[in-house]
Amino acid sequence: MVLIVGHRGGRNEWAENSLHGFRELVKLGVDAVEFDVHLTKAGELVVIHDPSLQRTAESEGLVADLALGQRHEVILRNSDGQTIPSLEEVLDVFKDTDIELQVELKADHESVPYVGLEERAIDLLRARKLTERSVLTSFNPLVLETCRRLAPEIRTLSSYDSNSADRMGGIAEGLKRQLEVSDIIAVEKSLLKPHWDLIAGLVPGDRLGAWVPNTEEDIKFWYSKPIRQITTDAPTLAKKLRQG
Repeated sequence: MVLIVGHRGGRNEWAENSLHGFRELVKLGVDAVEFDVHLTKAGELVVIHDPSLQRTAESEGLVADLALGQRHEVILRNSDGQTIPSLEEVLDVFKDTDIELQVELKADHESVPYVGLEERAIDLLRARKLTERSVLTSFNPLVLETCRRLAPEIRTLSSYDSNSADRMGGIAEGLKRQLEVSDIIAVEKSLLKPHWDLIAGLVPGDRLGAWVPNTEEDIKFWYSKPIRQITTDAPTLAKKLRQG
């Protein structure tokens, strides 16, 4: 069975990376959730995708520049007044479930990894006794190396797309590098589909995922493939199609 991963909390259905969206995923009963973590200069771990606020919040500026507690004043777009959640708050939503937690460790506005983010996230997952069903994810193999060194008990996932392949000297070379530091490889669908034979020949199906199929046709296509997971913005549709 192909697992359903709610991408950014199911952003086509609810406000992206919002507590409401995460709670709806719990009700829906997805297999896993994917969300994004930044580290502010004030030391808060906050769940939001972009390094800047403009796209997903009714504010401007950099996430890293948020003062202590200022996230409570930043309203998420299309959210009925919800604000940026902390990592602690998101983990609390899922603490009494069996949903897999795919925690993406983001970088700043210059694509530089936050110093100490890996350790801070790991410490929190350990404190909440969530390491067994958590997966630390990144596009950056150096970040994943750090995660494996600091927390060998937590699985890792590499997000991989055409830009990744270009940076790493080609599809095959990049995947070989990521396989060294990742338990799971999630490949962007526009790269995975035309290069299926190459990628599937390098990455075992139980370690391979596709992101982000959102239409009925697309989801059905990836359900037909021998892969571990789909990461989707439309988890309700994905679950309906899988049940059907």
